[in-house]
Amino acid sequence: MCESGSAFAEAQASMPRPAPGAAADPIALEPVDEVEIVTLVDNVYDALLTSDERTHRAGSGAGAVAAPLFEEGRTFTGMVAEHGFAALVTVRRAGRSTTLLFDTGRSRDAMVTNADRLGIDLGDIQGVVLSHGHFDHTGGLAGLAGRRGVRSLPMVLHPLVWTRRRFAVPGREPEELPTLSRRALDAEGFEVVERREPSLLVDGSVLITGEVDRTTEFEHGMPPPHQAWSGSGWAHDPLVLDDQALVVNVRDRGLVVLTGCGHAGAVNIVRHAQRLTGVDRLHALVGGLHLGGPAFEPVIPPTVAALTELAPSLVVPGHCTGWRAQHALAATLPDAWVQGSSGTRYHLSA
Repeated sequence: MCESGSAFAEAQASMPRPAPGAAADPIALEPVDEVEIVTLVDNVYDALLTSDERTHRAGSGAGAVAAPLFEEGRTFTGMVAEHGFAALVTVRRAGRSTTLLFDTGRSRDAMVTNADRLGIDLGDIQGVVLSHGHFDHTGGLAGLAGRRGVRSLPMVLHPLVWTRRRFAVPGREPEELPTLSRRALDAEGFEVVERREPSLLVDGSVLITGEVDRTTEFEHGMPPPHQAWSGSGWAHDPLVLDDQALVVNVRDRGLVVLTGCGHAGAVNIVRHAQRLTGVDRLHALVGGLHLGGPAFEPVIPPTVAALTELAPSLVVPGHCTGWRAQHALAATLPDAWVQGSSGTRYHLSA
């Protein structure tokens, strides 16, 4: 029983919400000719992964540095991997290219270090999108700030990214998470754009979903230890309502969906994108799916089943997906599943 009004409201918010039919305000997402996703930060770096026609790996020769103890006077450092996520998204349409930064990783230096080792100038990006406010997706802003061309960059985010959050695991002292500062971002010159609703960027060819409809019966969000500050106390924050994804429609191929953690649920996110755009076909799903750990492992079978039915051509689960989900997806979707790794480029074209 939910005896208090706040508890009842929380229970209601956690329940799946029906979203029948087409969207009331459908998004006319303009098709693109090509999209390239470069994973700047992921939990894994494997220098022995091989490239193919749609995937280019950084390889073992990335990041040459001076090293006097070697005969050649140098060695290779490879890419930095950490528990975080960051990606560059470049869309090409009608001969024009635009590059956005989607999330920034956990630490100050990993993203900018990997960009330098890949020969990528972060001063060329034209905007920043934050999937949500957790620090393993926003920490790299400290390294990005002050770089050439970064000041006055538009930054699209959900207004709840500023939410104070903590993990209160029974039997342990609660651990408050780092909270992103609006004041600090303003001081660095970022042009912060807060939106709960969907946003269309790059001449209508990139969709930021805004809040995602929770329509499945199995994607319930974060467990009770994940809490948010309400202004008067701490309460369970299952939904992480600031979670949003980036969506592109590749001409004649279908939707490419990029997630940060996928707190809204991978299937919820894909179905939400399909409903908003009216595009049924899922071409690719890339990013964190948050299926790791005991609280989320029961969600793996229905998630894999739903994604199998969607039949994407490419699935690159990264970051917080977890090894059990990786194995399940690799076994069920062997032709689509690709191992993620820091420094990898994914090229998808019409």
